[in-house]
Amino acid sequence: MNDHRLLKLIIGKHIAGLRKNQKLSQEDLAGLCQIDRSHVSMVEVGRTEPSISKLFDLCEGLNIKPSDFIRLVEMEYAEQNKKD
Repeated sequence: MNDHRLLKLIIGKHIAGLRKNQKLSQEDLAGLCQIDRSHVSMVEVGRTEPSISKLFDLCEGLNIKPSDFIRLVEMEYAEQNKKD
């Protein structure tokens, strides 16, 4: 798997995980972030990646600092690359 695809999947996995831990639906998160539910879905499954501004919006809706979110992604990305 290429690095770009891996990053999209990790970002989506963490957004979905944080959303589910907070018992939010995709619709709930989309409403909090003022984005379309289908965009949340596409990010969560790794079909697209959020822009920086949308990532900040998603982090705000998920009550996590963007820097903490990036740290989560970075740690998993490093772990995945060790496996390869």
